[in-house]
Amino acid sequence: MKILMIYPETPATFWSFKDALKFVSKKSAEPPLGLITVASMLPAEWEKKLIDLNVSRLEDEDILWADYVFLSGMNIHTSSIREIVRKCNNLDRSIVGGGPLFTFQYNDFPGIDHFVLNEAELTLPGFLRDLAEGKAEKVYSTNEFPDLSATPAPMWELLDMNKYASMSIQYSRGCPYDCEFCSITVLNGRRPRTKDCRQFTAELDKLYELGWRGGVSIVDDNFIGNKRALKSETLPAIIKWQEEKNYPFNFITEVSINLADDDELIDLMVKAGINSVFVGIETTDPDSLNECGKKQNLKRNLEMSVKKLINKGMIVSGGFIVGFDSDKPGFHKRYVDFIQNSGIVSAMVGLLNAPTGTKLYNRLKKEKRLIDTFSGNNMDGFTNIVPRMNYKELMKGYSQIIKRIYSPKEYYSRIKTFIDTYTVPGWMKMKIGAGELKAFFMILWKLGLRDKGKRYFWEIFFYTVRKYPKKFPLAMTFAVYGYHFRKISGGITN
Repeated sequence: MKILMIYPETPATFWSFKDALKFVSKKSAEPPLGLITVASMLPAEWEKKLIDLNVSRLEDEDILWADYVFLSGMNIHTSSIREIVRKCNNLDRSIVGGGPLFTFQYNDFPGIDHFVLNEAELTLPGFLRDLAEGKAEKVYSTNEFPDLSATPAPMWELLDMNKYASMSIQYSRGCPYDCEFCSITVLNGRRPRTKDCRQFTAELDKLYELGWRGGVSIVDDNFIGNKRALKSETLPAIIKWQEEKNYPFNFITEVSINLADDDELIDLMVKAGINSVFVGIETTDPDSLNECGKKQNLKRNLEMSVKKLINKGMIVSGGFIVGFDSDKPGFHKRYVDFIQNSGIVSAMVGLLNAPTGTKLYNRLKKEKRLIDTFSGNNMDGFTNIVPRMNYKELMKGYSQIIKRIYSPKEYYSRIKTFIDTYTVPGWMKMKIGAGELKAFFMILWKLGLRDKGKRYFWEIFFYTVRKYPKKFPLAMTFAVYGYHFRKISGGITN
């Protein structure tokens, strides 16, 4: 059997970093981890090929080579997926769909022959068995959640690693919290399931042996969902692995803000090389946090929690949501003040949307307040919700937030706030190679000479060189991110 795995093209979004990737000559931020994990679950004797449309073109001969096309994606990929399906249908190739988008909306894609939904550890074996017997059904699904000890290491060897800025790996699935707008608990449950520390470090071994060095994204729903296992087993094992190999990887992951309550856990994570975290702040309004069920963010000083993580050696990115029923007039100023004061340089501020299958979607459907399908990009300036607030007032306030936080003056000021607070981890080294030099000269040309914010660029350039030389590479990285964010947000503020 010949299997072609296709990952759809991701449009330019906050997380695509498409404009930033040009500085480091990369095509995509990270690879399609789900597809290359499924590839490891297929029979070893089958031939497998991966086409990631973010780094490669899909040709007719690729499709014609295959017996089956395996396709996965999220809401953001809907347009690209429809085009892939059309091509495969025209060339008379059978398609197997899986992943988050199809799990919730498989009925929206009539051109796909089979759907292997939910988590493939449970649903793929039944499909493969029926396929071998010539009686494969249309849909395979489950309400159960698998033990991750059965999950094989991804087939990173299917990738052209040089085209990616980072690699991806997974330690756990599931989140103990149940925010109304989030689809995580519907997909992966509320009980965090983890891999054994030996299983996880074996995957690190494989990545290392394939020659990867640099950034690795741990794509967990909430990395600290099972703190006990992390502190007693997993993080000590990662620290030992990193020290033996002289820290070849640095990790980024997603956590809840209550990480700030556990000094031991923070220190272990930083020592393990996990120096960058995404945190869902959403809003500083207690009424809005109560509304969406974000209880872990209540009864705390959110700004101090963020600054504590930064001071301990973590780069904190933050997610913010505008458009809760409880949002009040003048909301835009509170968002801007918090983001500027906290030092969260990479701040993703999106409009509240209701993804299919979430508690929010079900509630608003009953209230007849859904107006469209969720695009998957909550920073495109659109929402599929009829808001309580006057729509024009909401959109005006949202536009003002984006315009302020990504303007060169405010953005570079935020870099300075971060740099003043941040502590460089002891293991971090300044790497200067041909790629870094090329990126540096492009930064000087594009941001120092041609960008409209060049005045503020040079201010942070000389400030960091003079006062914090060890933090200079990070300041330049953030400058590049800002270039990308301004490109992405331009359509919202125009």
